[in-house]
Amino acid sequence: MAVWHGEKGKKLTGGKIKIARKKRKYELGRLPVHTRIGKEKKKIVRTKGGEKKIKAFSVEFANVLDPKTNTIKKVKILDIISNPANPHFVRRGIITKGCIIKTEIGNARVTSRPSQHGIVNALLIEEKLK
Repeated sequence: MAVWHGEKGKKLTGGKIKIARKKRKYELGRLPVHTRIGKEKKKIVRTKGGEKKIKAFSVEFANVLDPKTNTIKKVKILDIISNPANPHFVRRGIITKGCIIKTEIGNARVTSRPSQHGIVNALLIEEKLK
């Protein structure tokens, strides 16, 4: 199914706009990829201009930066703790930019866009002691 990102015939205020032309090929989009935890599954997609995007359908590992030691480790993703983009994504196991994931070395915040970049980069979060 195609996703059309062109003019819809309505203003933000709700007023009507008279469309003076038909739909164009360059206004087409794609359905969103919801990256989940699981065995690595990726797809390379050609974009406008001949560039390439790597879409990750499922990921198993994350590159986590430890700010104290300034080192990066490839660690296994265990679970998703929270997701500010959509609270239902936690239940469905969807990883997006900004979500908090549980890894082998601690909790980390995702800084990359897995559905666009094809990889999960994250920053280790310090746990506050009570």
